[in-house]
Amino acid sequence: MKIRAIIFGATGMVGEGVLHVALGHPAVEAVLVVGRRSCNVQHPKLVELIHPDLYDLSAIAEKLVGYNACFFCLGVSSVGMTETNYTRVTYDLTMHAAAVLARLNPGMTFCYVSGAGTDSTEKGSIMWARIKGRTENTLAKLPFKAAYAFRPAFIKPYKGQKHAHWFSTALGVFYPVLRILVPRYVCTLEEVGLAMIQVAKAGPANRVVENKDIAVLARANAAGVS
Repeated sequence: MKIRAIIFGATGMVGEGVLHVALGHPAVEAVLVVGRRSCNVQHPKLVELIHPDLYDLSAIAEKLVGYNACFFCLGVSSVGMTETNYTRVTYDLTMHAAAVLARLNPGMTFCYVSGAGTDSTEKGSIMWARIKGRTENTLAKLPFKAAYAFRPAFIKPYKGQKHAHWFSTALGVFYPVLRILVPRYVCTLEEVGLAMIQVAKAGPANRVVENKDIAVLARANAAGVS
């Protein structure tokens, strides 16, 4: 199976890493990056679509047809945000894009970057976890071939990454130790990208991908490539 993927969030840390992995992977034949500004990457597989309003994709809908995977990596920290504003940039934005893609590409596998600790009940006391949980639950009801919620904890950036968070880069120095001490709570950006490609290819039954599952899927993908 050859993957034709749409990536949202390629100018952020996770999206940049997933894009890097996708462009280098033999199973991925085409990548469309959709964003408000350029990711400043050039590659034979890559087409970039700059669109200022991601809450309204109607003007570019015809250009989103013909893809069988979406790696949705947009996200912001909830620190300092009201629940209303966080809902708008997390739930509303994701669901608009997902609804458009589900209508245009019903055979698509949708991979959503959520987070460790997401609240599937939508009733907990932590605001961001409730909203992420609501987003996951609503995505699961859309008519995609499959929708997966990725819940990474600490993600190690790859060397030389342009958009890595400073704390992720700093903590990444200790990654070998963290991998030994708390392997269930750490992963690399390369593993996230490989795991997304793996679920797009293989369609595993478990639609919630916890941090510990990411490394397993990444190893399965690497074994398949080799």
